[in-house]
Amino acid sequence: MDPLKFSLLTGWAGFLGGVISGAIMGLLFHREDWLGGYGSRERRMVRLGHISFFGIGLINLFYALSLEPLGVSPEAARNGSIALLVALIAMPLNCFLCAWWKPFRHLFFIPVLSAAAGISVILFARS
Repeated sequence: MDPLKFSLLTGWAGFLGGVISGAIMGLLFHREDWLGGYGSRERRMVRLGHISFFGIGLINLFYALSLEPLGVSPEAARNGSIALLVALIAMPLNCFLCAWWKPFRHLFFIPVLSAAAGISVILFARS
């Protein structure tokens, strides 16, 4: 696995996830009472899950574009790519699950630590 290509594809997959989740939300957002109304915790969590696809996708793209210029070793680059993939999957999933059942909020450490691990590779794992 080439971490650069993998992270580029992961970033673009995140954007696609954001577009698809936004399209689904767009079918229902006009209903005032959807997920308890605009200010409800459920609706806020769904919106956060949607935007997290774009945010973590963007982190993946910047990660990929930073590997070579910053001289990140191949093994560290692979580990960071995997960590950011976990973050890209776990953050929106956790947000959507938390909208459904509040106790899922206790699992937010998984995407947060995964994103932190991937970003830490750029900052600290250079050859």
